[in-house]
Amino acid sequence: MSSPKVRVEERDIVIARGDGGEEELFSGVERLKKVDSGSVKRRTKSFHPPIETHWHLPLAEGKREGSNFSIKSLLSFSLMKLGRSKSKEMVLQGAHDPKHEEIVESFRTMLSLVDLLPPKHDNYHTLLRFLRMNDFDMEKSKDMFRNYLKWRKEFRVDMLPKEFHFTEYTEVKKCYPHGYHGVDRHGRPVYIERIGLVDLDKLGQVTTHERFIRYHVSEQEKTLRVRFPACSLEAKRHIASTTSILDVNGIGMSNFSKPARYLFMEIQKIDSSYYPETLNKLFIINAGSGFKMLWKAVKTFLDARTAAKIQVLGSDYLGVLLQAVDPSNLPTFLGGDCTCSEYGGCLMSDRGPWKNQEFLEMIQAVSSGKETNGQNEHGDEASEDSLMPKNVDMQNENDFSKSLALEERARAMTDSSCRLALQKIDQLEAALRDTKNKIKTLEDALQETKMALKELAQLKEQPKM
Repeated sequence: MSSPKVRVEERDIVIARGDGGEEELFSGVERLKKVDSGSVKRRTKSFHPPIETHWHLPLAEGKREGSNFSIKSLLSFSLMKLGRSKSKEMVLQGAHDPKHEEIVESFRTMLSLVDLLPPKHDNYHTLLRFLRMNDFDMEKSKDMFRNYLKWRKEFRVDMLPKEFHFTEYTEVKKCYPHGYHGVDRHGRPVYIERIGLVDLDKLGQVTTHERFIRYHVSEQEKTLRVRFPACSLEAKRHIASTTSILDVNGIGMSNFSKPARYLFMEIQKIDSSYYPETLNKLFIINAGSGFKMLWKAVKTFLDARTAAKIQVLGSDYLGVLLQAVDPSNLPTFLGGDCTCSEYGGCLMSDRGPWKNQEFLEMIQAVSSGKETNGQNEHGDEASEDSLMPKNVDMQNENDFSKSLALEERARAMTDSSCRLALQKIDQLEAALRDTKNKIKTLEDALQETKMALKELAQLKEQPKM
């Protein structure tokens, strides 16, 4: 009897949302082996929903489940809403998926026991990203996290804002058009590269591969520390991943030279190993026959989870792209409405919520509050503000300092008011408990009086002897 034929079928991945419905979350290709009977062999790798799926703000007061709240808890929540710093932290931190909380806590304990959890990196969502990347395998996640900490120390990541200055930024942009520009329809930052216009020879003249990689890491840090928080504040929900667009018009096998391979492999290794789960979707557009041949080689360098988030499109990409990104956030060279002429082009503008001065001040205030006594891996004080765009540091410095001082004073006044209010609530609750006790005593006395009167009435009704 002949063995059954095996065929490979490509289809979009559809993942259940958990509420009984299904949602097409990735347009990437899942390769399934099917036999003639139609049975499907089990996948060897899990594909999780977008990382923000469960990261929503707490329900509004009117939508909270249950009604068994004490006066103190209700008023405490209202007072917290008055505190600007509290509301900022709720947006920036997001909510935790109950299904993941237990395993993240177990992972945290595991790392702490082997001294692999510096306070700077003891963050719920950071730990969750490493767990998701490894299908929640604790041992694999621990090894990956250990390598991450080792790499940060060796690469001196926390010192980049002080030690590394990418002075060739403008020249690099001319021969390697790339940059962040606006947000997608969910509120995630949009990153664009026009890789078909890259001049590697010119790039090698204005910078080195090593410096470009350091620049890439500094941009990744800025995205984690500034872009994601700013997008979260604007979208009023937790944002933790990026939507990317790669224009490969004119790219073929000849473009994948040794220097190009080195740069691609180093950046891909850094992104997947040390910044896992930060890509929501990658649209590769203007893919011709030459690129499709190249794509077969490139895919071998990608893990299955990353490949599943990539959608390759030809020249008729615009309809798909507009489903993800509003035209106002797309440059005209991609079919959108934006030109950013005042900045010399969209990829020179770094346009997005992270340019909003008010958001930057909020992020800086929250970060400084968290890391008042924090230090980085090299013993220096943490410097989140150095990751802010230079215009915040250089322009209107006095006004910026004054606004921070005013915000700190307002936050201190708010915190003081909250403490006083909570103290009064405690006093009122104590008085209320005392009143309840007195009422109970009176009710008991009243009950006893009723019983005594009832007995007297019965005695009166008895016939006289």
